Amino acid sequence: MTMLLFSLWNSPTVTLRRNHPSNCEQWNCPPARKVHVCNFISQVLASKIVLIFCISLSTPINCKAIELFDSVQIHGFASQAMFLSSGNGMFTDNKSNPNFEFTELGINGSWYATPNLRLSMQVLSRRAGRWDNGSPVIDFGLMDYSFNLDSTYRVGIRAGRVRQPYGLYNDTRDVAFTRPSILLPQSIYLEGARDLTISGDGLILYGESTKPWGNLTLELFGGYPRTESINNQFQAVFGYSGVLESNPSFVGRFNYETYNGRLRFALTGAYTTATASKSVPSPNGLVTFAPMIFSAQYTTEKWTLTSEYDFDFFKGENLGLPGFPINPDFNYFGQKYYFQAAYRFNPQWELMARYDAMYPNSHDQSGYQASIKSKGVSPDYSHYAKTMTVGLRWDITSTMMIRAEYNYINGTAWLPVQGVPTGVFGISDNNQTSKYWDLFGLQVSIRF
Repeated sequence: MTMLLFSLWNSPTVTLRRNHPSNCEQWNCPPARKVHVCNFISQVLASKIVLIFCISLSTPINCKAIELFDSVQIHGFASQAMFLSSGNGMFTDNKSNPNFEFTELGINGSWYATPNLRLSMQVLSRRAGRWDNGSPVIDFGLMDYSFNLDSTYRVGIRAGRVRQPYGLYNDTRDVAFTRPSILLPQSIYLEGARDLTISGDGLILYGESTKPWGNLTLELFGGYPRTESINNQFQAVFGYSGVLESNPSFVGRFNYETYNGRLRFALTGAYTTATASKSVPSPNGLVTFAPMIFSAQYTTEKWTLTSEYDFDFFKGENLGLPGFPINPDFNYFGQKYYFQAAYRFNPQWELMARYDAMYPNSHDQSGYQASIKSKGVSPDYSHYAKTMTVGLRWDITSTMMIRAEYNYINGTAWLPVQGVPTGVFGISDNNQTSKYWDLFGLQVSIRF
């Protein structure tokens, strides 16, 4: 296993200098598109060779959680992904070569000090481009105290650095085994704003009800979301240096699940604000984000059908500088959603398909007005994204998994800032990106 991960991390770039005239002629591509498609196919074939080579070096192993005592458990996970893009970089503005800029390493432990008191912590090392460099951070560290009111009702409080109750996948989004794909649906779980929604310093009050007709859970978070990686992107987003400091924010989630776990509904609401402190004399800016997410999931023995819809309010005030030629302030309502189906046709194999749509401004879905306001710095397609995804998952063992995915994308609204070249005024220049692009990904994951 060590050899497999080492090979994925350090594999040299492989380029197949092959032409595929039959494919291109069959697709009736224009000359420029022929080169584009053929080069992309060659890169995909190269990535497959790398993967087969790595697998040939490995021997699947079964890992189990470490149990020091009956009340103490330690778990860990590691994953390494590779991306190939035909038009835009993923976590890097290097478009020409496969990149290995997405790595997740984590270890967590929990201890039941008493039947009602649990202490838990997770340390995470995450590498996602030049602004997430893999430095270990405390992803969460909390005290969870709960007690039963009677046989059907339970209430509790979590305090410390806690996971925010956000959508269906946020609770365990860093563990590849719990995600439906290498990248979660970006319309709801945007990588560029991950820190604002993943965890925060504060507390959660929660209550649970267990009835024959189903389980109800209510979670209320109050505290300060994290902003570490977003601060690293400040210069590229706003064109000047500064820091984004989170203010007291609130998140609530109401969840219903049938007794057999097959049907689940959730409603998430949040109100998050952050202050943009500038490095030059100028009044501070304010960013406000208030999403409302409706989630639904239906699971059978072989099928899992999932959809989430987000209607949100996003506002930025006083973000520009005096004399700056572009006013980056904004005020709009967004509309984002996805439909996803996963089919486990074999105990070890799963096929997934998804359509994901993201319109940050639902009143300007074409991006035309936003492009005019930016004076051409951001083209219309940078203000929306429509993504079609197909993926295949192979569980080699219960503790080792490999994924392969293909995405066809129209627009760049969710493209991480790391993948956008820097233009004039030090701002990311989406004019140097591609409107239509392909993204192919491979990922190897283990856990114990």
